[in-house]
Amino acid sequence: MVTVDLNSDVGESFGAFKVGEDRELMKHITSANIACGYHAGDHNIMAETVKLAIEHGVKIGAHPGFADLIGFGRRAIETSKEDIFHSVVYQINALRGFCQMNGVKMNHVKPHGALYNQAAINPEIAEAIAKAVFVTDPTLILYGLSGSALIKAGKKYRLTVANEVFADRTYQIDGTLTPRREPNALIHDSQIAVEQVLLMVQEKVVKTVDGTFIPIEADTVCLHGDSKDAVRFGMDLRVRLEREGIIVRSLGN
Repeated sequence: MVTVDLNSDVGESFGAFKVGEDRELMKHITSANIACGYHAGDHNIMAETVKLAIEHGVKIGAHPGFADLIGFGRRAIETSKEDIFHSVVYQINALRGFCQMNGVKMNHVKPHGALYNQAAINPEIAEAIAKAVFVTDPTLILYGLSGSALIKAGKKYRLTVANEVFADRTYQIDGTLTPRREPNALIHDSQIAVEQVLLMVQEKVVKTVDGTFIPIEADTVCLHGDSKDAVRFGMDLRVRLEREGIIVRSLGN
C-alpha cells in the first residue's frame, strides 16, 4: 500500500496583501504549512488560516522563515546558528498559540524558502532548526528536503522526519532544487508535475535537469501555495494519485 501526504505553504498573505487561494487549496491538500509572521503572514492571517485548516480537516504545521517580508523569505540572511535557533523557537510557538486557542494540536514544522534551502546543505543550520523543534515539542514531525542535512539532523534529535519532494520544481544532480533564478526552476504544466510526482512516489526516483535519474524518498509532496497554478495542480494531482491507487493522507496521528 503506497501512501503520501500532500502539503502546501499557506497563510502567506500579509495585512491588505493577498497571496494564494488558501480556501480553494485546502480542499485538495492534507497538511498545511502556515507562515509565522517573519517571511509572510501576520497574527490575523495565522488565526484565520488555523481555523480554515480545522474546517477542512487538514493537519497544521509551522512554516518558519528568515525575517524577510520584502523578499518573501527567499533571500539568504547571514546570521548565527543561535539566532536561527531562537527565531525558529519563536515562530513555532507563535503559531502554536493559535492552535491551542482553537483546541487543535500542531502536527509538524517545515522551514521556508532560503532557510529551507540552507538547512538542506548546511549541517549547522539544520541542527539549529532540529534543536528548535525538539525543545519546543519533540512529537512534532520535521519536514525537510528528501535526503538532506535537515533530515539527518532531525534523526539525530530522534524526531519523526518527513522526506519532502516537490511537484512544481525541478531537481539538480545532487538532489537539491534548481535555484529559482534559473529559467527551468519551476514546472508550469500540471501534467508534467503530476508525472514527476508519480515517478517519485511509485518508483522512488526523480529525473534531474540533465536527464539523470537519482533515488529519492517521498513521504510528502509540496505544492507552493503562492503559485498561480497551485489550485489546479492540487486538484489534478489528488485525482491522479487516487486513480493510481495511492492513498493520500496526512502524516502523524
